[in-house]
Amino acid sequence: MSLSAQRAAHAAQVQNDPRWASVLARDPAADGRFVFAVSSTGIYCRPSCPSRHAQPQHVSFHATSADAERAGFRPCKRCTPEQASRQSQHAELIANACRLIEAAEQPPSLEQLAAQVGLSNSHFHRLFKQHTGLTPRAYADAQRARRVRHELEGGARVTDAIYEAGFNSNGRFYAKAAGMLGMTPSDYRAGGAAMPIHFAIGQCSLGAILVAQSSRGVCAILLGETPEALLDELQQRFANAELIGADEAFEALVARVVGFVEAPGLGLDLPLDIRGTAFQQRVWQALLSIPPGSTASYAEIAERIGSPSATRAVAGACAANALAVAIPCHRVVRSDGALSGYRWGVERKRALLDREKVAAQDSPPNN
Repeated sequence: MSLSAQRAAHAAQVQNDPRWASVLARDPAADGRFVFAVSSTGIYCRPSCPSRHAQPQHVSFHATSADAERAGFRPCKRCTPEQASRQSQHAELIANACRLIEAAEQPPSLEQLAAQVGLSNSHFHRLFKQHTGLTPRAYADAQRARRVRHELEGGARVTDAIYEAGFNSNGRFYAKAAGMLGMTPSDYRAGGAAMPIHFAIGQCSLGAILVAQSSRGVCAILLGETPEALLDELQQRFANAELIGADEAFEALVARVVGFVEAPGLGLDLPLDIRGTAFQQRVWQALLSIPPGSTASYAEIAERIGSPSATRAVAGACAANALAVAIPCHRVVRSDGALSGYRWGVERKRALLDREKVAAQDSPPNN
């Protein structure tokens, strides 16, 4: 192969590499994941480097700065790739703030947290939300909820658990108890023993399906290979609740869910008992805004909820969703449009998307 052909082949390889798209976009989110080197200058850069783009035939990618330097390249003086990126520095500051919140008996104020990490109040608040998906106050509330759950699971009295978690009054806690625990504190302390959960298991073209409902609404829609596995998952999720096999009226609800799985054009309007952290619920609400037949990337969902740096946390929230089809986590894909992991299997995800696209095409246009 001639030298020009080799260069053309190398350029094509670089242009087909997803990392090249990050370089062209000068994407700061890619900083720290890799560096790229330019053979014509002998310099390596971080993906977000503002310098003029190199020709792809001169570019090579390296996992770390050390790898690039071992290959004979020197760091760019403009973007200083050998130093920690600004995003990494910010991430470390926010991690320190999270540890301060977690260790404090009472939630620190915004002013206290910002002063501890050396940032202005507004800058700190903005960075904290970008990196965690929550405001400092919401993060502190989530930590207090975690403490309450831990104390109640350990058998503590409800009043003791409330004050151990940093709540100054019973009234302030009880105003948030349902959202934190999904039930009353006494029921949670008893492991949900007083909470009836009605359920039924059926079959659909995607395999076994289980639908469960509490007094607040549908609390689980699970898909799987066998009814036994789904029942085991339900029992683990509601360990001490009173699980009640469905009656004829509830069977009709299951039939509605199965009908929606088979024909998405029918629509599904059910009261939902959504249980999750504040961040998870924000993600799930964003998923509900994705129209049937359409998809959004994890990064786009992070943008929609105002937390562009929380792409991985968005993926985690999708994985934690226990309400298949009702909260459409199957409509979230990778940035390149490829299907990624799905709690109930990628093939089921593909099948649901295909059916929704067909249903959307068959729907008459709105006048």
